[in-house]
Amino acid sequence: MFSGGIIEKKDKGHTSASSSSSSSSSSSRASHSSRGSGSSGSSRQGRQAGGSRQGGGGDRQASGGGGRQGGGGRQGSGGGRQGGGGGRRGSESSSSSSGGSTPPGSPPHRPMASQDSLNSESKSSSLNSKLGQESPGSPSAGSPSPPCSSTTTSTDHHNNHSQLSHVLNATSKMSVREGRGTLRPDDPSLMAGEQLEGQARDVTYLCPYTGPKKGTLSVTNYRLYFRSPDIDPPFELEVPLGVVSRIEKVGGANTSRGENSYGIEIFCKDIRNLRFAHKQTESQYPGLDLNLGVFRRPRTRHNLAALVAPRSSQENHSRRMVTEKLLQYAFPASHRLPFFAFEYGETYPENGWSVYEPVAELRRQGLPNESWRITRINEQYEVCETYPAVWAVPAAASDNDLRNVAAFRSRGRIPVLSWIHPESQATITRCAQPLVGVSGKRSRDDEAYIQHIMDANAQSHKIFIMDARPSVNAVANKAKGGGYESEDAYQNAEVQFLDIHNIHVMRESLRKLQEVCYPTIDNAHWLSNLEATHWLDHIRCVLSGALRITDKVESHKTSVVVHCSDGWDRTAQLTGLAMILLDGYYRTLEGLMVLIEKEWLSFGHKFAQRIGHGDDRHQDADRSPVFLQFMDCVWQVMRQFPHAFQFTEDLLITILDHLYSCLFGTFLYNSERERMEREVKTKTVSLWSLVLSNRSDFENPLYNPATQSHVLFPLTSMRHLRLWDKYYCRWNPSMRQQEPVHLRFKELLHVKGELDRRVEELKRELAARQTHDSPRVTSAIV
Repeated sequence: MFSGGIIEKKDKGHTSASSSSSSSSSSSRASHSSRGSGSSGSSRQGRQAGGSRQGGGGDRQASGGGGRQGGGGRQGSGGGRQGGGGGRRGSESSSSSSGGSTPPGSPPHRPMASQDSLNSESKSSSLNSKLGQESPGSPSAGSPSPPCSSTTTSTDHHNNHSQLSHVLNATSKMSVREGRGTLRPDDPSLMAGEQLEGQARDVTYLCPYTGPKKGTLSVTNYRLYFRSPDIDPPFELEVPLGVVSRIEKVGGANTSRGENSYGIEIFCKDIRNLRFAHKQTESQYPGLDLNLGVFRRPRTRHNLAALVAPRSSQENHSRRMVTEKLLQYAFPASHRLPFFAFEYGETYPENGWSVYEPVAELRRQGLPNESWRITRINEQYEVCETYPAVWAVPAAASDNDLRNVAAFRSRGRIPVLSWIHPESQATITRCAQPLVGVSGKRSRDDEAYIQHIMDANAQSHKIFIMDARPSVNAVANKAKGGGYESEDAYQNAEVQFLDIHNIHVMRESLRKLQEVCYPTIDNAHWLSNLEATHWLDHIRCVLSGALRITDKVESHKTSVVVHCSDGWDRTAQLTGLAMILLDGYYRTLEGLMVLIEKEWLSFGHKFAQRIGHGDDRHQDADRSPVFLQFMDCVWQVMRQFPHAFQFTEDLLITILDHLYSCLFGTFLYNSERERMEREVKTKTVSLWSLVLSNRSDFENPLYNPATQSHVLFPLTSMRHLRLWDKYYCRWNPSMRQQEPVHLRFKELLHVKGELDRRVEELKRELAARQTHDSPRVTSAIV
């Protein structure tokens, strides 16, 4: 339908909001979390602990147990464990990298056809890799103090290529526990607020790529940590518990036969499964150690009772303990426990909660003006509990009109402005379906409101209503009281259906994709297996819909109203992507954060239900990879226009990893109202604090700022789409490029900085020379 390429606007478009940009400190102490790796180990990096949580502070009482001091040592309900306040032992990895490659593509500041970008290797997310490249024993750059010690870790399939973690300059510290001041070799390094909850020895991790590894399995209130000292350097595996979807026991105490047939299997939300085998006790009595030939005295009544019962009737106590702890801390919402984000005590140089301010973003777009006004009618979330407090609505509509329209729209989600064109004043507004029903109900207020939106754009006498659903689904929704706008009732409006399927279809498609990508890949039938998942078909539909909206606004100068059923899934995908294509600001680092905060978080995408944060109901029908699809679509556009984005795919992967990790408060809960009620901004850390404090890790050295004034028209046919293998296949070593592209990016950023400084020096030198050499102008004497 459209030829791929970018077109240049006549003006510079919207200016960047001053409130959304901040510089990163070169000595950032960012540290965090997700050091975790995939289905095999990665090297562990030191983290910085200490300090109170940004915006939080003070003492709080943990639910279900002992007291805790914010930012300092924490004592668990089990007694006597203190962490976070003192130092802890860190670790560093050493890994090598190979040479670079020349990035392809021509500068996007000219009209051009879309092109494939450099298949850059991910520095990857905190869940997939940990920082290497530091000399053992040397202090981290910018650290207040050198690490207490350092160790090397296994270079399994995750370290066959060097992956740069976005957590740089972390200060390693040694965990202090009551009764002993040093860590045992198998103990994990703890972050501020993290506490060791359980540990099992003689556990075997069954890696699908490199075989079984025996070691120690530890469970904290944030992550699962496995360490095997059998190889040099030691093998380590870390998985944030928020990633866990479900846990199943494998084998029984009386039925398991054969080696490694008794244990647990962990199914994760990031397309991987982990399996651990526990040792089956050979002794019939738990108090008897056959290897030592001695009888151990039971310490408690429980052990004394267990001594009488035969072992064959009991489950291995280590598997039972690990399973109970995993269930408890992987699903805190189901056990009435707080998310770890409320425990996390790390501090960052930048405050991510200040990135998005709704009024500032609307003013960046030139609002309010004579056609649009800013209203706080929903400040108490009374009109619509899933909408933000601040709206931009047509100036011709009164507050009473807004309430009447809300009564006719599903869940009160009325058409509200998302973006306005800086020249034509054509707009993108979003809402939910009208409550038409089988009887074909009408609302004069709703029809007049749509007319007000059209009238606000003086250059067009028509408005498009983009319904994200297939037309069959839209008709079927009438039986449930919903439906779609009738062109007879809404004059000058044209309704178009974009044929994007519902959340249940997307969930099943991702399940099929996981089977294709993990743990093994059938190379002989790769393309046919991928086609059978229909994942790229769904990506194409979303991209095509966003492209159609972009064309109507930019080329036809007409306003567009976008909705699906409830307006918080497919609607957010379409408006977000269209805004990225239309406005270069959203292709910057700060702009993407603002877009996610605005179109996804404030407008009520149900992250808690779609992801299942802390919930053990893995078969919940509300779960769906809606936000993952959006990020996939952004990556598809980045591939075709590698110079038009200030950030790399590493930022997208980091965002997706922390979508699940529950380390930060950014994606917790379903709406702005719920986050306000739970004081997320004051009691948790924002993910954007991590990103802004380490912005150089995510910057694209090929970015051309001149493209901010350009509109992108990507190609959406299937032959131009690719599977995002850096994300979906990152756990499989056979699917990775050997070259760590992030290192080349670092070098390019450094060279680019030097060249920019040299250009500025030459400009100043030329200006000074022209001033000195310019001839004097004298008036003639008459």
